[in-house]
Amino acid sequence: MRSRILSTTFLAIAACLLWSTAFVGVKIGLKYTTPLQFAGIRFLLSGLYILPFCGNLWKSLSLIGQNWKQVVRLAFFQTFLLYAMFYLGISLVPAAITAIIIGASPLFSAIMAHLLLLDDKISFRKMGSISLGMIGVIIIALSRGSFSWIEGKEFWGILILILAMVAGSIGNVMVVKYRTGLPPLLLNSAQLMTGGLGLIILSVPFEGLTPGVNELPYYISLGWLSLMSAAAFSIWFILLRRPGIKVSELNVWKFLIPVFGAALSWIILPDEQPEIIALTGMLLIGLSLIVLNANHIRKNHKLAADD
Repeated sequence: MRSRILSTTFLAIAACLLWSTAFVGVKIGLKYTTPLQFAGIRFLLSGLYILPFCGNLWKSLSLIGQNWKQVVRLAFFQTFLLYAMFYLGISLVPAAITAIIIGASPLFSAIMAHLLLLDDKISFRKMGSISLGMIGVIIIALSRGSFSWIEGKEFWGILILILAMVAGSIGNVMVVKYRTGLPPLLLNSAQLMTGGLGLIILSVPFEGLTPGVNELPYYISLGWLSLMSAAAFSIWFILLRRPGIKVSELNVWKFLIPVFGAALSWIILPDEQPEIIALTGMLLIGLSLIVLNANHIRKNHKLAADD
């Protein structure tokens, strides 16, 4: 039982389930504050939540100081650039297109890994899996939003969102390349705090100094998003550091995020109901994961037969 819980498959699904709750939390929080400030506080708190689990505080801070260049580079791509452009992009693009671009993150991760890592090249099996997943994401997005075009801003919004996904993919590659540096939990804590602080600083000239919020829903959403990010990113960093893990293959599991997001909305929101077109998209995403893990499934069956 313990080995199953600690397996890559179980932990990847758990991380994606956590990330799928972010859309509701962000929607609630942004009713009371500005995007960059909200994101900055969220990630700063996330990093602080993880720090006590990294061992001796002074030793951890010393290690961060010794590896500060790695931390700053990773924080720039994985948190600061990714979420600054993400929040700007979603303000310019219809919801359905946003969902498709965000859902395409496994494709961008596969391309970046192919270009930047020698042992993570795109294969026909990976491309088949990613293609099925992309079709599933598009179908789910079609079932949940409109492709209306408003004021001609969408081109720049789409470009910004694509750049955000590229930045996040480069961050994933960096985590793999920094395997000999900081432990994954400490690396995640440091980059979240650094990126969060950068977003708060960036928010001042663009959004001004916003007053304090006295609304309980804001603090509930902020608390959940901070804890969720701390847990999900830590799981992902640990998985990226595991021997034999490929960035391109691990990120295919992120196709589950729109699946979980749609399912949660059906459960939580009274005016949302399952639709055949969305269920079809989910089925294709499930098929994409089967294609990705076909070799692993065959090996398990062979081992079971040998026993």
